[in-house]
Amino acid sequence: MPGLPFQRSIKDRILGALWGAVVGDALGVPVEFRSRARMQADPVTDLRSHGTYNQPKGTWSDDSSLMLCTVESLLAHPFEAQDMGARFVRWSKGEQWTPWGSVFDIGNATRRALGRIERGVPAEQAGGADESSNGNGSLMRILPIALRFRREPPERLLDLAHRASAITHRHARSQMACGFYCVVAAGLLEGHAPAAAHARAIQVADAFYRESPFASELPRFKQAFSSNLATLSAPEIPSSGYVVDTLTAAIWCLLTSGDYRETVLKAVNLGEDTDTTAIVAGGLAGIHGGLEAVPQRWRETMARAGDLAAAFERFAAICS
Repeated sequence: MPGLPFQRSIKDRILGALWGAVVGDALGVPVEFRSRARMQADPVTDLRSHGTYNQPKGTWSDDSSLMLCTVESLLAHPFEAQDMGARFVRWSKGEQWTPWGSVFDIGNATRRALGRIERGVPAEQAGGADESSNGNGSLMRILPIALRFRREPPERLLDLAHRASAITHRHARSQMACGFYCVVAAGLLEGHAPAAAHARAIQVADAFYRESPFASELPRFKQAFSSNLATLSAPEIPSSGYVVDTLTAAIWCLLTSGDYRETVLKAVNLGEDTDTTAIVAGGLAGIHGGLEAVPQRWRETMARAGDLAAAFERFAAICS
């Protein structure tokens, strides 16, 4: 059947993205907040148990939980921010997409935004818009937007990424990070190599982020939006929970690695916000390498692996 190999390839990339993200998250959970020096002394090479949150091996964090809520919302609706926000609230109460039935971590900005939704604030107005509301809590969950809307014109993809970000992080900087990431992911889904997907995203950013409120934020993205990003060395790459740091580190890991495994382990071993750097990097590396690039042993070790597989298959089917 004409076109069938391409369709299988797209499905494989989408499954690789979703599994790659969750596995990256789980690799980082046990060592979250550890310094880079400590990670260099004891680097992660495989899934671990216990650690920072004393969780079993294969435990994913709030990062994956909110990404999974986004997947389910997009399965139910083409795009409905109010529904998405309601699912985030249910997760925060332990009612949806927790690995073991309870929530063991939630970011402050996300907590505040979900409280506003509960009090009746429209979801797209709930996220903080102040300078301090630029953690990586929307970037960590934005991948399904790119997967679902990869065929949309760039301006439409950016708008949807911005709106999804605003549920918890409404500042222009966070919206830009999510938009740029989605364009990189869309390029990878089209089959572009990482460097080409990054270059394309830089062109899109140059075209669409020259107006207010985004133009004044462009200097913040000097590294991430640079064609020379891959030439930087690890000491030049910060890996904190700041959204620009996470975006920059994740793309750098992708550009300077040979495969999925190298990408996510490099992300984790940068230290600090290990799980989020790795979920963001892992999603991109999973698109590029496809499902088989994400080690099967790691996939099978994930909490609720069967539930993940079912949700991912359903989502890949509607996306491809």
